Amino acid sequence: MIQVKMKSEILEATVHQEPFPLMIIENFYNESELNLVWEELNFLTKPGKLVEAKDYGGIVEDTNAKALVLDDVYKNHRDISNILTVNRKLFNSGVLDKFAEIHPCCKIAPKSNWDCTKIRYYHNNEYYDPHTDRHFQFLAFSYFYREPKKFSGGDLIFPEYDFKISCDNNSMVIFPGWVQHGVRKVTIENSDYFEGNGRYAITSFFGSRAKNNKGDLTIS
Repeated sequence: MIQVKMKSEILEATVHQEPFPLMIIENFYNESELNLVWEELNFLTKPGKLVEAKDYGGIVEDTNAKALVLDDVYKNHRDISNILTVNRKLFNSGVLDKFAEIHPCCKIAPKSNWDCTKIRYYHNNEYYDPHTDRHFQFLAFSYFYREPKKFSGGDLIFPEYDFKISCDNNSMVIFPGWVQHGVRKVTIENSDYFEGNGRYAITSFFGSRAKNNKGDLTIS
């Protein structure tokens, strides 16, 4: 267990070098930040807001869960989004400095100059088959669900390593994008989709990109 000391709070994290570089942080968001996250999740779970994989850049053949890319929705007004505001904590809390110490391949994480945020909701019989996000250097998943928990499944799985993570409420998981991962099918009985009793994930895809001669970021 390691600690990340901030001005007003201390985050506790578990780190792993094997089977791949991995950081797990429990209770990542404080109470006020968590309230802001839930305010937006509740709004986005209403009918007609989350979209299918073909419309948000998901791997259509691998998942049936709906999601939304917040950077597209709030492209010119990021500060309107509670989630895009509080998830800056990943980049300004010192968490990535600790993550960089796990393995040499993680050293550039604190120097990231680009990120994209996606929210995804898993209800009954929804899943994401194992895949690799090879276009992104690093991934950070934060997990949320209503308590008491009403679903089973939804574990973050790593079949190539015979490893899984249970995805506790308000936890964050960080690892390199080359690690294959998936989501085990969620099962909920007697629950309407829009009640929001399933598994929420907020994903930050991030890393470093070079700039072209116009100053725009490009894939390095």
